[in-house]
Amino acid sequence: MGRAFEFRKARKMKRWSAMAKTFTRIGKDIAMAVSEGGPNPDTNSRLRAVIQNAKSANMPKDTVDRAIKKASDKDTAHYKEVLFEGYAPHGIAILIETATDNNNRTVANIRSYFNKCNGTFGTQGSVEFMFDHTCNFRIPAEGQDVEELELEMIDFGVEEIFEDEDGILMYAPFESFGAIQKELESRELEILSSGFERIPQVTKELTPEEAADVEKLLEKIEEDDDVMNVYHSMQE
Repeated sequence: MGRAFEFRKARKMKRWSAMAKTFTRIGKDIAMAVSEGGPNPDTNSRLRAVIQNAKSANMPKDTVDRAIKKASDKDTAHYKEVLFEGYAPHGIAILIETATDNNNRTVANIRSYFNKCNGTFGTQGSVEFMFDHTCNFRIPAEGQDVEELELEMIDFGVEEIFEDEDGILMYAPFESFGAIQKELESRELEILSSGFERIPQVTKELTPEEAADVEKLLEKIEEDDDVMNVYHSMQE
């Protein structure tokens, strides 16, 4: 198995603790997708993907429909995706994806977390290059030959594919998302979920005491309502 498999295996142990927060984050994804491509999932591939993820997270259909309707309202606040970077104690790189309707608030909050936990709030580009930006798709495993599917999907950008208890998961570079989504849909294969992740190129092993210092900062960041995803270079 490759880096993507190990990364996914480690992150599975750190799922969002509160379902309400999961739904809040999906709601923001819906709002940004509608703002970008309109409220019709048939013509908005990003919205189509978010709806698939909402279904995977057991988000009720009427909740999804309300979120789409609300996002279509011209008076609704628009969220902007902003990436923050920095270092935790002990030289651990941290990359933070946010969705915010008030950038000044979010910047101030993220900076304060780094300051309070002896980290360093970085400038744009200071650590992003240390992470590979990837996309992923999960489909049902039933009726599929993983090796054959991998050979077929290589032409569309898939670099790693493996099967676990939840189905078949494919990883590819960020820019291959559209081509893979289109191909899976043309084959009428059900997409259980899809998304993007940033995988550290190199990880650093810490002592339990050092890891606790980093976890303290990660917990503060992850509790922020504007934060969507947090990635780091600490070995799990």
